[in-house]
Amino acid sequence: MAQALDNTRADEKGGEMKILTRRCTRAILALVALATFGGCAVSVNPVTGKRGMYAYSWQQEISLGAQTDVAIGQEYGLYEDAALTSYVRNVGESVLAKSHLRRPEAREEFRKTVFTFRVLDSPVVNAFAVPGGYVYVTRGLLAYAENEAQLAVVLGHEIGHVAARHSSRSAVKSVWSQLGITGAAIVAENVLGPGSGQTVMDLGSQAASLMLLKYSRDDEREADRLGVEYSAMAGYRAGEARSFFHSLTRMSEQSGGRIPTFMSTHPDPGDRENTVVRLAAEWAAQGYATNKVGKDTLLDHIDGMILGQNPRQGFTDGGVFYHPDLRFQFPVPASWRTVNDAAQVALVAPDQNANIQISIVSGATTASAAAASFLSQDGVTVMENTSVTVNGLPARDVRATVTVSGTALAVVAHFIEYNVKVYAFVGLTPKALAATYETSFLSTMRGFRALTNPTILAVKPFRVKTVVASRTGVFSSFLPATMPPGFTANDAAIMNQVELADTIQKGTRLKLWEQR
Repeated sequence: MAQALDNTRADEKGGEMKILTRRCTRAILALVALATFGGCAVSVNPVTGKRGMYAYSWQQEISLGAQTDVAIGQEYGLYEDAALTSYVRNVGESVLAKSHLRRPEAREEFRKTVFTFRVLDSPVVNAFAVPGGYVYVTRGLLAYAENEAQLAVVLGHEIGHVAARHSSRSAVKSVWSQLGITGAAIVAENVLGPGSGQTVMDLGSQAASLMLLKYSRDDEREADRLGVEYSAMAGYRAGEARSFFHSLTRMSEQSGGRIPTFMSTHPDPGDRENTVVRLAAEWAAQGYATNKVGKDTLLDHIDGMILGQNPRQGFTDGGVFYHPDLRFQFPVPASWRTVNDAAQVALVAPDQNANIQISIVSGATTASAAAASFLSQDGVTVMENTSVTVNGLPARDVRATVTVSGTALAVVAHFIEYNVKVYAFVGLTPKALAATYETSFLSTMRGFRALTNPTILAVKPFRVKTVVASRTGVFSSFLPATMPPGFTANDAAIMNQVELADTIQKGTRLKLWEQR
């Protein structure tokens, strides 16, 4: 959604894996569709130099990556900090320069592939890459990294996935098993519009959709090995990554075994903490000057970065969703989960049998035009399209049905004009459950109104504030009295890669926070 409805509430951490899946749906569908209908290609693996079967050629990977990059930017939102983005790019390029894609023996098409490094505006700790040279890290990951060497290994790991062509190779293996559920999602995307394919995948088979995001354990081991190799050759103390991976383990333990997103999309190959230390030592033994750590350099660049959820871009409090930047609010049904990203807000019923998708209709100037466009899509059966007023705002009340992969879905929608934009509220549920969810749908849609509360309009995010310890003391004694929403003292310890009871020496630089 314009101006980025792009964050989840901190109390909804359980949905992180699913959130990532939904955000990348269009990218995944494109990958699978190309692999399925475009045939396979016998091509070269830049890492091994051997020929093998891939879902698409290297040039197709570059083209697909460019398309996917646009979708990821729209759905995640980019973190608007030119200096921080430039910093991540420079670290990435230094590691990339040592990769198999830049070595003299590499084929020209590999050596000339331009890489793009982006910082995504998300508090979720994650990094990922798509074919063709697009690498992403979230601001959440940057907050939990302790030094530049750790960042270099993470970027090297993602570059390794691209260089080894893991996505293209995995697509060949998984495409046929995924065709059924993905085909239904493609139909939904075409019929109901962007984002609807995930509705089908959520209501149909979450496991199937998540499988598309995962690499094999062998792929992960190879990416870990390449990440250490590339960063060590670039002069970094790659063994520093052990502490970062340990932080991920602590995050998992703190959440009752629920793994962080970085680990959910990068299955832990087992004992990776010790493995990276061993691999780093092997590269150091070969004579590489692996002494670059860069703690102060990284902390200088993340100082002032938004920490956790950015309330300016939307938050839920007391059963109401508020968006200070766009100046609106609406009620959230009791016990429904809120998923807020750059493209839309989604409300998900506790039993996951219904959801409401809220977005700005691109190019629409009136509610009537937006409703007509929505209802003109193939496969939609119109039941009702009436003019209504929602808290003084012109709107259309739409009822329809659509059948997707043999399942009849009921659609309850409102299109509302507000501040020269048209907001679409689209409720979806199996037709048999329409009566069950209609009240929840309508209470949310008809509760949309202008946000006028001056306190909420003036809310400010928490930001990273690096400080130098002025005394020696236990870590917990340095924490500010006010915590960011959903943030705990243990989160702060994990972010600093220490324990709450650890003694911090005078002069140690810490990552704390302030609200501004």
